[in-house]
Amino acid sequence: MGKNIPLRQCVGCREKKPKKEMVRVIKTPDNIICIDKTGKMNGRGAYICMSGECLAKAVKSKGLERSLKAEISEDIYNNLSRELITDESK
Repeated sequence: MGKNIPLRQCVGCREKKPKKEMVRVIKTPDNIICIDKTGKMNGRGAYICMSGECLAKAVKSKGLERSLKAEISEDIYNNLSRELITDESK
């Protein structure tokens, strides 16, 4: 049998995909919300596909706020969209 690939569910489109294909957003113990590029930072995590569409869906449905159990400011959403755009262009 092959190696087990960890799947995570996107808070935008609700699809399950391999962890490596997604961006992890975390709420640290200090209540700071940021992007976890390593996938290993401490804190409550939520996953989102690397697409602007999924981010828009997550904003509209408040999926990220529900997953992280925190209010998310417009600034954080803007930073996320900038990060996703730079990741897509790579």
